[in-house]
This record gives sequence, structure tokens and C-alpha cells, in this order.
Amino acid sequence: MRSPIQTYLDDLYAQLLPLDSGELASYIPELAKADPGAFGICLMTADGASYRVGDADRRFTIQSISKTFVYAAALTDLGNGVAEKVGVEPSGDAFHSISVDPQTGAPLNPMINAGAITSTSLIRGETPQAQWARMEKAFEAFMARPISVDESVYRSESETGHRNRAIAWMLKNSGIIEGDPMAVLENYFRQCSILVSCHDLACMAATLANNGINPVTGRRVLEQENVERVMSVMLTCGMYNYAGSWMYEVGLPAKSGVSGGILAVLPGRFGIGVYSPKLDEKGNSVRAIAVCKALSQTFKLHVLATGSHPGAVLGRVYTGAQAPSRRAPSPALRACLAANAHRIKYLCLHGFIAVDGIEYVIRRMQELAPSTHSFILDMHEVSGISESAALLLNQAIRGFIDDGIATVFSRIRGRAPILDPMRSSARRAERIGTSASRDADQIGRQPSRRSDRGILSFEDNDLAAEWCENRLYGRPEGGGEDEAVFADSPLLGGVNDAIVREVEAATGSVRHAAGDRILQAGTEGDGRVFFIEAGHVSILVPLDARGHLRIASLGPGMHFGEMVLLGQSRRSASVYAETDVRCRVLKVADFERLSSAHPELKIGLLENLARDMAGKLQGANQWIAALA
Repeated sequence: MRSPIQTYLDDLYAQLLPLDSGELASYIPELAKADPGAFGICLMTADGASYRVGDADRRFTIQSISKTFVYAAALTDLGNGVAEKVGVEPSGDAFHSISVDPQTGAPLNPMINAGAITSTSLIRGETPQAQWARMEKAFEAFMARPISVDESVYRSESETGHRNRAIAWMLKNSGIIEGDPMAVLENYFRQCSILVSCHDLACMAATLANNGINPVTGRRVLEQENVERVMSVMLTCGMYNYAGSWMYEVGLPAKSGVSGGILAVLPGRFGIGVYSPKLDEKGNSVRAIAVCKALSQTFKLHVLATGSHPGAVLGRVYTGAQAPSRRAPSPALRACLAANAHRIKYLCLHGFIAVDGIEYVIRRMQELAPSTHSFILDMHEVSGISESAALLLNQAIRGFIDDGIATVFSRIRGRAPILDPMRSSARRAERIGTSASRDADQIGRQPSRRSDRGILSFEDNDLAAEWCENRLYGRPEGGGEDEAVFADSPLLGGVNDAIVREVEAATGSVRHAAGDRILQAGTEGDGRVFFIEAGHVSILVPLDARGHLRIASLGPGMHFGEMVLLGQSRRSASVYAETDVRCRVLKVADFERLSSAHPELKIGLLENLARDMAGKLQGANQWIAALA
């Protein structure tokens, strides 16, 4: 199934591709040779999943984005000593401005050229060559691959970087740079000429998002305290004299480069890399700015919005083999479930679900899909879902339908914070036509579920499991046999046929329409045992101020009310007809009369009843084990 995140990026790419404003950078001659139509986007999650579109693998020079990672390396090498040489105050000026502290001569922050050149000078190494080797390793650790330098861009920068030379000598004059400032400057020109792709930028950003651990290699690249320092400077200074508007409109730590790249981070969630070389008047990529705005606004990614790790929304994952429905299956259905119930997958969701959380859930569903026939999304502990997340989930559900996999919801119970976004996004998903919409209203037994615009929702996991079992069995209107013979009742197993015929002769036949209450919990027992010949019933126990809980669903060949045979006088559960039902009814008085004549009848029936109760206890323990 195609990922909804990938579909969104494809659509966003197509939407912004016609955006053709801006100019190529020309103050470095080699940058003016870039393809003005190039455009790529890559998003990488904090656990390493990536989505890309367009020229996401095209290489371009990193330029000022390198400042972020050289500053990170300097913090690693020098720690708090970096603050003695370069500050962290926003300048509000352009990238090549000369913004220094009037008393100390220290650059105001590491994102302007003066601060970046200073950061380069602070990298550990006895010689410029040793410093460059250290910088190479730092970049390779963030990118998860060996680096290379565009030598032509490097030469072009070196030959035309007169303003940067002036800045370097000024820093030398103030005692900020020690040693030869021109050697430092050549390393600075070289770091700006490192070749990267959108995928590389997204990986570097995802490493910051992942608290300094590269999600591709699993190696720690930067300590947590330095991750916080780097992203703080990115948030306040990374977009130069556009930083205030960026924070207001996008709200993500970011860094831009004059080659047309932008790197952005949603802490704890994912990294973004975008490339398009045509720049606005402030030196930022026009398309890349538009991409980041769209992502932030569509998916509510502003860093000041509260959130948690996306994986936190997914709790227990287990199968229908571990937690089958509570109905008593027919022999044919039991055999089917024994072989295939593991293909029903429960996913228990938690908290408020935003777009990154649902991306994680969808990706997990995709991993499970090859061995799955139906998904049950248990929403019991979900407080709400954003409309953008609901849209992605609805698109995913339609994609799974095309692959023959059903997805149903459990325990939403009319909660508007979940249902309203799901309904709205279902309509949007139908309009954009991600795949053919299927009418879930036509599937399932009416008393068991609720459908909202194709959202198939059940009151509890048991009803959802039964629907999925029926679908697995190939009979969505109800599994099991259509009718059963009284003599085949499990309670009468092993009893002499002649005696069984006497018992059947003593029974009467009753019928109930769908929805009828057959027995009421709490009432005095009337001394009757019911044997189902046709139809289905639900056994419900009352819950204090919380409705009821279905503890079993019974079909043809099954029985209920049998506890009166053990002397229980008060009904402990209610019984409702799910469909039209036909039963044979045996009165306790008739049973006692026949047992007096045939003691083996009572012995056999009580033995069968004990086995039945032991099986139910085993099933309950199985449920507890699955949920523990």
C-alpha cells in the first residue's frame, strides 16, 4: 500500500512545482550555473523512515547549512568555551553582515558568516588539515555516508570571498581567531562546498530530531545538551533577517543556504530537507519556504505546540488468536480460526493522535499487512485525532481495502474529538479519490456496529473481533452454521441416543425476533435451559453506570440458561436475540424427572457442563494474558 505521507508529498510537489519566482545566487559564480527548475523534498522520521519526491537525491553544495553542524562539532570539542568566542543572540541582519559585540569583538551568533568562521577556527586539530579531517568525520556522522566536496564551487568561493577575508582579519584583530585566519577561511570555504542531497539534509535534521542519535546508523552523533543548544540557535538565528517571520509562520528550528537548500527539524519527530535554487530577496529558497510553510500549517508542526514521541500513540499489538471473540464457534468456524485467527491484528492507540503519530501507526500497519486479513484499531484510550491525521488514516484504510485488508474501529463510543475529524476527513478522502471508497454500511450485523461515512465502529473489541472472524470465515453476516440439530448439543455429548430422544420429546419450541430480550439479568430464574437451533444471541452482563459488557455470542448448536441446572435461582446475565432465533427449551422439572429414570443423563450433562465452564475459563485467561 502506498503511504499517505508519500501521497501528500507527491501532491505538495505537484502543487508547488509551478512556483517559479526568485533568482539564482550569483555572488558565487558557480552557484549561478544551477538548474533553476531543480526541486526536491525529503522527510525522514526520528526512527529512520524516509519519504522523498522530485530531485531529492540530486547533489548540491550545502553552503550556510554547514554552519549548524560545524557549530555542533565545536560544542563537542570545546564545550562551554565556544560561548567565549561566539554568542547566541539573533542579529536580525543578513548572513554576510558584520555583527559583533562592541566590547569583545565576538560575533553575535554562529549562523552569520563571522560566527561561522569563528566556529570553524574552534574545531579540534593542531593544523588546518587536522581540523578539516575532524570536520569531515563530523559531517559523515550526521549524513551516514562519506562526504565529497565540489571543487569548482570551492575554488569559486575562495576566489571571490573578499568580504569573508575582511571578516576573518577583523576577527584575528579582535583576538577571536588564533593562528592564520586565511587557513581557517579556506576550511570554511571548503565546508560550504560539501555536496549534499535533500535526503542527506533530512537525515542530518532527523539526527537532531532524534536527540543526537543518527536514525540510520543508530550511533550517537551529538550529546543531548548540545542538541538543545544547536536547535535553539537554529530557531532564533537560522533564517537570518527572516527569522522572526519564520518562527511565526513555520515555527521549526531551521537553517537555509544560498544554494537553495533548507533543513528543518521537528524535535522528537522528524527532519525535513528541501532543495530549489531560486532565492527570494533575503537569500532563502522560494519553493523550500513554501514547502515548510505548507507542512507546518497542514500538519500543525509548530515547535511550540505540545506533543510527544509519535511511537507513544501505539500501545499493545496482538492477534485474534491471542484474543478471539467471546462467541462459541461452530466446529467449522473453530477450525477456520485455529488456522487463521492470527491474521486479525489489534492495535491499541493512546492519547491525542497528530500526523506524526498516525504516520508511525500506518507504517506499523504496513509492516503487519502481509500477514493480516483485518485490523482492529482500539480507540478506548484515544482523547482525539487531528483532522490531518484522520485524513491520512482514511487514505491508508482505503489503500488497505484495495489490498483486501479491512480496518475497523473499536470503542470510539460517540466521542466527537475522534468521530468529527474522521467523518470530515473521510469526505475529503473521497473527494481527492485516493482509491475507491467502499460502503462499510453494507457489511456486518446491525446491532453490532455503527458506521459513519465508511467508518466501521464497534462498541467493544469483542464485537469487532467477531465481525473480523466472520469476514475471515467468508460469512460477514454471521459465522457458524445456519441451523443445528438438538441432539448435537455439546451438553448432551456421550448420552445414549434413546435418552436424547426422550429429552427432545420433553422440550418445547420458542421463537424470538431480532432485538428481543429473552432473559433479564437480576430476575428470578424460571427453571428453563435454552438450546439454539437457529439464529444468534448475545449474553450481556450489566456494568455499574456504564451500560453492559457482552461476554458471549452464541449460535446454532449452543445453549444458555444452563446454570439453573446447578441450582442458581437468579439470572446473572441478560440474553438478547441478535437475529431471529429458534430454540428448544427444557424445563428443569422435566430434566429432573428424566434423570430419575436415567441417572446417566444427569452425570453426562454435568460432566459436559464442567468441561464447557473449564473451556470458558481458559478463554478468559487467554484474553487476560493477551492484554497484560
